[in-house]
Amino acid sequence: MKTTPPSPQTIEELMQRANSMAGLTLGQVADSHGFTTPVDLKRDKGWVGQLIEYELGALAGSRPEQDFLHLGVELKTIPIDDKGKPIETTYVTVAPLVGIQGLTWEKSIVYHKLQTVLWVPVQGNRNIPVAERQIGTPILWSPTPDELALLKQDWEEIMEFIAMGQVQELTARHGEVLQLRPKGANSRSVTQSIGKDGSKRLTNPRGFYLKIPFTQSILKRFFN
Repeated sequence: MKTTPPSPQTIEELMQRANSMAGLTLGQVADSHGFTTPVDLKRDKGWVGQLIEYELGALAGSRPEQDFLHLGVELKTIPIDDKGKPIETTYVTVAPLVGIQGLTWEKSIVYHKLQTVLWVPVQGNRNIPVAERQIGTPILWSPTPDELALLKQDWEEIMEFIAMGQVQELTARHGEVLQLRPKGANSRSVTQSIGKDGSKRLTNPRGFYLKIPFTQSILKRFFN
């Protein structure tokens, strides 16, 4: 029976454990816990994040709260290419599509989750076997006032579309740093949303994602 690693009790302990992973491969970390590393990530898209969460003792799982709630820290693994550029957008949280009256940016889950983020870069090149992909140096990041303003602006614009019953008209192009995209197991996944006439209707679930240029600017600031 596997023993789950204990959750770190301080940010210093969390960073020490995150830094101790730097340079290791995903296969080495998986082997240390007796986990099997998948050949590819087509059917195991969330495997890397789950492995890092397990190694670091994250507690939230899929709950809409920070991974290390007692420390006020969210954990995000970020796949990067040879030049250190993120390969894909970064999922933040599911978007609320109903019951949003009175919801403000400061009370939103997006705001809550992005207060402090532990970024863990991981090699994401598909030509590198999953087991051989290296884990990079972690970054503890909190948004600057300018970054926070951009996030708030995008969130409020997106939420206005949702409140007006125009969620179907939102595309990944909307938003400078934050975007809304379908989020579900497949196109058959549905949830309630607000229609243009104010009635409830069914649509695909949506999720908030950070755009690549935004996360790239975070990595660049720390590593340059």
